[in-house]
Amino acid sequence: MKDKKIAIIIIAVAVILFAAACILTYNGKNPFAIAASGSSVSGTAVEIGGNADGSTQEEPLPTWKPSGPYTETDELMLVNKQHPISKDFVPGDLVRPKYTAGNRSPDGQYLTREAADAFNKLAADALEEGHEIVITTAYRSYSFQSILYNGYVEKDGQAAADKYSAQPGKSEHQTGLAADVSSPSVNYELTVAYGDTAEGKWLAENSCKYGFIIRYPLGKENITGYTYEPWHLRYVGQKAAMEIGQANLTLEEYLQNESVQ
Repeated sequence: MKDKKIAIIIIAVAVILFAAACILTYNGKNPFAIAASGSSVSGTAVEIGGNADGSTQEEPLPTWKPSGPYTETDELMLVNKQHPISKDFVPGDLVRPKYTAGNRSPDGQYLTREAADAFNKLAADALEEGHEIVITTAYRSYSFQSILYNGYVEKDGQAAADKYSAQPGKSEHQTGLAADVSSPSVNYELTVAYGDTAEGKWLAENSCKYGFIIRYPLGKENITGYTYEPWHLRYVGQKAAMEIGQANLTLEEYLQNESVQ
């Protein structure tokens, strides 16, 4: 008799536990799952598509080891026709990235250390996938931009030059956060056709994962003030770059949205 009562109690407890498990499972929890010690890693991730049940998978963003200490920089500083930069501004930690075009002067291929590290990772990953992407020009001083811009004005007139070249003090290149890139498929030239190459398409799709945006995208000329430049990268950091890329925004639109929130 005693054994029968014990058996009944065991069966009752089992039924209760089974019912509880069903309820937890229905609410999206697995009561039998065991958390692995040390398996939880915090970090930034990006959604990369859906499962059959409508949920999304997350792919961690690329990471890289800093090559040295970073100087604090306003990665979201806006430099355009309406927001000039001081003629005396010079970034504090300019370094030359590893992946640069050999047919251009090395003196104009510097970025801030953080942007350079990010680009080195971008270029290395692109190369692993068969795409050679290198910097042609990056940091430009106020005086060099003056020479460049004045040459374009003399050649094409100011109205035309203002559509594709920045006046001195209004160029992102002076921030040390911008770079013009190219590939052997277009003979390392800066051309609109770059956007249709395999390298240009890879860049448009993946640059935001490394903290870069295509600064002057197609169809946004009335906002940026410049013609489409599929080769012009601007470093803004991974968080902002992902948000800008996913929403198809320009830096101007992104900063405007941020100021409203």
